Amino acid sequence: MSDKKRKYDEAYMKMASNWAELSHCKRKKVGALIVKDQMIISDGYNGTPSGFDNECETPENTTKWHVLHAEANAILKVAHSTQSCQDATLYVTLSPCKECSKLIHQSGIKRVVYNIGYSDTTGIDFLEKAGVKVEKLEILKPDD
Repeated sequence: MSDKKRKYDEAYMKMASNWAELSHCKRKKVGALIVKDQMIISDGYNGTPSGFDNECETPENTTKWHVLHAEANAILKVAHSTQSCQDATLYVTLSPCKECSKLIHQSGIKRVVYNIGYSDTTGIDFLEKAGVKVEKLEILKPDD
């Protein structure tokens, strides 16, 4: 990887990490950016759908079923715009789950850069099988 590409990857990942801090979720805060042709075309963080209260967890401290993941929120924002995810790169602070991986592939995203690996690698395995380039870029610790 060239120094310039790595420098941009690190900058976008730091921005995704900053975006994650906007999440109201307590258990896990995840941020995502979609970049195409060196322009940020979308952003997202995990949280409840528009019009719902911002509480992500149940009283038992499990995530409510309707909470959207950061990747899904970013992809859905693109769907409401004139942009396209085709051939874009997704920067996400936590590796995608299997459900988000389907959305990523179907949206046309061709590269995923993530910081922290999720315990279930099914999503990463699916993306690689689908021909999406997946890269781990460890620049932030899980508790940063």
